[in-house]
Amino acid sequence: MNTTENIKTATTPTAAHALAVELTPTQIRGLKLAKDGDLFPQEAKKWTHLNAVVTYARNDRFKERPQKIKFLTTTTLNELREYGLLRTLNEEVSVEESAHGITMAGKMWLLKNK
Repeated sequence: MNTTENIKTATTPTAAHALAVELTPTQIRGLKLAKDGDLFPQEAKKWTHLNAVVTYARNDRFKERPQKIKFLTTTTLNELREYGLLRTLNEEVSVEESAHGITMAGKMWLLKNK
């Protein structure tokens, strides 16, 4: 009896494809941003964390240098979603209005590559 026919791999074709894809530096920054928390739509086709505000560096004792809000564009978000690295969190709302989160394939890509 051949047991190799009965054994199936745990990865899906999209997950295997997502791990083999090459990302641009902008896409990598966006994926890391999604790893830090869910992304919500903002004005001007940008995506960032919910209630994101300008902060100051922790090691800056005079608080003179504000750290900008990190954001992701809709184009980059759509590319990462097509690769299977991001997913919508609310299926009932349209893709443009739904929050997005990182998938397990996205986390694995970050572990493997960066």
